[in-house]
Amino acid sequence: MLQFPEWMTNCNISHFITTRSGGVSERNFASMNPGLYTTDLPENIVENRRILCDALRIDPCQLITPHQVHSDRIVVIDRTWLEQNESDRKPSLEGVDALMTNVPDVFVTVSTADCVPVLLYASDKQAVAAVHAGWRGTVAAIVQKTIRKMVAVYGCDVSFLQVAIGPSISLQSFEVGAELVDVFRASALWAPGDVETLFWLNPATRKYHIDLWRANRLLSYYEGVQEPHIFQSDLCTYEHADELFSARRLGIHSGRILSGISIHRS
Repeated sequence: MLQFPEWMTNCNISHFITTRSGGVSERNFASMNPGLYTTDLPENIVENRRILCDALRIDPCQLITPHQVHSDRIVVIDRTWLEQNESDRKPSLEGVDALMTNVPDVFVTVSTADCVPVLLYASDKQAVAAVHAGWRGTVAAIVQKTIRKMVAVYGCDVSFLQVAIGPSISLQSFEVGAELVDVFRASALWAPGDVETLFWLNPATRKYHIDLWRANRLLSYYEGVQEPHIFQSDLCTYEHADELFSARRLGIHSGRILSGISIHRS
């Protein structure tokens, strides 16, 4: 598992990012695939999640993962939600791309394989969130909306908020069509002087590339998160597909990285 050095000490949280190692799955799912909504063998997914939970010293029911659809929908995991039975919980996780909680010992998680996983920690109110931000989620401002919802629900001060951008596809590897560049420009989410810094026109291929890391850093900064409180892994999933799942490299029918965060019990 991977972790952010900034959260290794002096924090009241646990967090993790899975790699491809340590599981039981095979081929493009090899070997640690905890992705609930992949086409891997169900028994392998269950076993991988059990292995992960054993490493985290938690029960599998403490690992909450939504069924993501590149939306901007955010669900609050509170004690009332946790008191529901499994059949009632599951529908509320359909079509969801961000989870947030202030309940201790519950890991909110997102699954990715090139899209950007973003973990948030509000140290003043002891609340956390996990966000799935592919290009669609980024343009839908899901990170900004999650920050705003954390402020609204928990009353946190954004100046204390910390944002961690996990392994995902890099600017150098994220080749796109010119029409997607137009979508980013038309969104008006980024300041005119900033939006052009998200793009790179490869002189060799004459193809555009987009920097999703910078895009989400800027959106966090615009919401008031202090620059020193925004950090990223700088690991490109496409370039490191032997260690991290990459849908562009391996295909859609492949494993997923799981990124999660939890508040410690006081």
